[in-house]
Amino acid sequence: MAASVADWPECARFALYYAPPRDSAWWRAGCAWLGRDPESGATLVPPQLDGLDRSLSALTVAPQRYGWHATLVAPFRLAPGVTPDALFDAASRWAATRGRFDVPVDAATIGSFVALRPADDDGEAALRELASAALRALAPLRAAPTAADLARRLEAKLTARQRELVEQWGYPYVFDEFRFHMTLSDSLDDARERALLVDAWNTRMQPPGALPVHGAALYVEPEPGAPFVLWRRVPFGLPTEADA
Repeated sequence: MAASVADWPECARFALYYAPPRDSAWWRAGCAWLGRDPESGATLVPPQLDGLDRSLSALTVAPQRYGWHATLVAPFRLAPGVTPDALFDAASRWAATRGRFDVPVDAATIGSFVALRPADDDGEAALRELASAALRALAPLRAAPTAADLARRLEAKLTARQRELVEQWGYPYVFDEFRFHMTLSDSLDDARERALLVDAWNTRMQPPGALPVHGAALYVEPEPGAPFVLWRRVPFGLPTEADA
């Protein structure tokens, strides 16, 4: 199980991620693919995929560490005087104002990565608005990025707009630059490997129906380089139209 509040050291980073409902096929499929359940701490056996020269585990090292998720608010340290409980309370209050919705998704290649992406523009827009609202709600609780953090971000190949966002928000892929994705691979140079992973997810692993966006979750990196754990879920408070 995830650590208690008392176990989080001062160096811990927190993030608000989208995570599929605990009892959903979407959660089980993604955790199995990555070989780890970040909520229970269980190690899982990834599926064996035909045609690959390497195991799936060897192709998913980075997403294994982060756990099955999509970023809403990227990892951050708490501002001085802010406790983990205060962060949870703020995230819970925000989540209570949000409505649940479902988004069609499928696996696709994004640059050198394979990831789940919204299948239509409406889903993309709804998820961008969700992430923007989450960032604004939690911004007062986030520590300002250090000069080293900013320098590291700004060393990347960024557009002028992304550099502006780094300087204002500490991260380049927010607001209009946000793109919802649930990562299914490391950066892979081999286009054949990427194509095999896309096909395997879409034909073997993806559950039927749309992705249920019914809540978010606070993940924690206890110390630099450690695997992220799902600490607390924050369910959205408003029902879907179908439930109303």
